[in-house]
Amino acid sequence: MAISVNSSNTQLGKVYLVGAGPGAADLITVRGAKLLAQADIVFHDALVEPEMLALCPQAILVPVGKRCGKLSSAQAFINKRLVDAAHKFQTVVRLKGGDPMLFGRADEELNVLKLAGVAVEVVPGITAALAGAASIQQSLTLRGISRSVAFITLAQGAENLPSDQTHQPIAVPSADTMVYYMGRKDAKRIATQLIAEHATFNETTPVQILEAVSTPRERHWLGTLTKMAQGNADHWFDSGSPALIVIGDALKAQELLQEPLQSCNAEIDDGLQNSGALTHGRRRA
Repeated sequence: MAISVNSSNTQLGKVYLVGAGPGAADLITVRGAKLLAQADIVFHDALVEPEMLALCPQAILVPVGKRCGKLSSAQAFINKRLVDAAHKFQTVVRLKGGDPMLFGRADEELNVLKLAGVAVEVVPGITAALAGAASIQQSLTLRGISRSVAFITLAQGAENLPSDQTHQPIAVPSADTMVYYMGRKDAKRIATQLIAEHATFNETTPVQILEAVSTPRERHWLGTLTKMAQGNADHWFDSGSPALIVIGDALKAQELLQEPLQSCNAEIDDGLQNSGALTHGRRRA
């Protein structure tokens, strides 16, 4: 294994916060995959699939995952290890599940690295909500039904929060489609609160729960807010898999989109079929 190590006379290495995407190894971006192949050391989340780590056989692999209710790496410890690694290696990858900038505590790692004078770059990834929508072939928005989407988590790490801000209730956002990350243990509370407090939702609002999106272990639970509020999904969850809860009338799209094309207000210009459009984007002279 060839590892490039910095000496005290060379400049610091660079840290890349790379989004691993939702799970499947082939859903990481091309840039992310190239960086894994070049990395000297990779600090990876607990939910990163083994197939993803196979993309960096030359690198030192360091698990620094956080799992609710399980032994986890403290964020301050992760921050320090990233800075230390930049003093030793040229290419350091912090591999995060999904997208680094969504519920990934990237701000803390970015701030520490910048204060330490370490060059850092963020490489985005496909977040689970978008991969889940693609998996069930269901848009999170729907013409005339849903024009807004909220990505929410009730999980709240308190290690760096002032004591008066810990365990504060999180207000329900106003959106047509709700996507809850890390909501397994709060499923009943989520449904009950939405029925009671949110004008957009009611007892019959559809719910889909997606687990292990894009992996061979992916599975789905379909129901309504009432069923979830009654705890019908509680025993369905697999505590070893990441879960996503999608709520909203956009999930009714399969039945709503059976309307004929003529119902669209926009006029269709049949003349486009006979225009000068050619393949490869060329125009007739």
